[in-house]
Amino acid sequence: MPRNKWVYNPENPEPYELSRSQIEAYIKCPACFWMRRVKNIKFPGMPGFLLNTATDTLLKKDFDKYRMKQVPHPVMEQNGLGHLVPYSHENFELWTKSLQLGLRNVHEPTNMIIGGGLDDVWHDKKNDELFVVDYKSTASKKNEESTALEKISLVGAYKEGFKRQMDIYQWILSENGFNVSKKGYFLYVNGDQHFEPGMLFEDGNKGKMIFDVQIIEYKSNDEWVENILFDIKKCLDQEECPPHSDSGFGPKGDKQCEYSALFDGMKRNNLTL
Repeated sequence: MPRNKWVYNPENPEPYELSRSQIEAYIKCPACFWMRRVKNIKFPGMPGFLLNTATDTLLKKDFDKYRMKQVPHPVMEQNGLGHLVPYSHENFELWTKSLQLGLRNVHEPTNMIIGGGLDDVWHDKKNDELFVVDYKSTASKKNEESTALEKISLVGAYKEGFKRQMDIYQWILSENGFNVSKKGYFLYVNGDQHFEPGMLFEDGNKGKMIFDVQIIEYKSNDEWVENILFDIKKCLDQEECPPHSDSGFGPKGDKQCEYSALFDGMKRNNLTL
């Protein structure tokens, strides 16, 4: 049988492949999720942020050097995490492949494969405990005193999705039998556009951007994950489109789904896709 992915096929006995981002799409708006996954209605997408991808790749190269030596990276030591090392595992490279759902777990009650691609895992070798790490790139404003870049926090509606992402990766690793800490870390690189004189070298066609580095500890809660999988399976199996979300969008998370008004207007005017 062919793989059961993208458009949901209830007749295919193979487990349906559900990525971490698709779970987030369901949480944001069950209606848009249903239309995309059940009816194959494609919505306009956002272009990829290639600069963010580049910083993720470079950070992985940084930590891979110390992964090979099984010693902590200096940034870990400078942030009180010298007891951890970048995790070395035979499947680690596979775990980072998001398009392949490299980090995955088969959830048998729903017959779904839950997966994604994580950025990093750090290891407390003494206690054989794993810590999920997520790389993030940003460029903040100055602090109130205008003396440094403003510190990053995990406060904000859109950052709830970051937290859920880490919850899911911790859940998958735990389901695969690993001893996973409820603590995880966000490693932020914060581009300095305020205190650096520029970025171009004077002697050639090269330049560089200077980043502040900040590690933020996050206390995970993955108890919601399995419940949402049952909700998603129910959504996939239903014949009628569920309602659009009336909140969760906009900077403060208080706006309705941007497609809700569009589809409501089409219904009022007897328009169909």
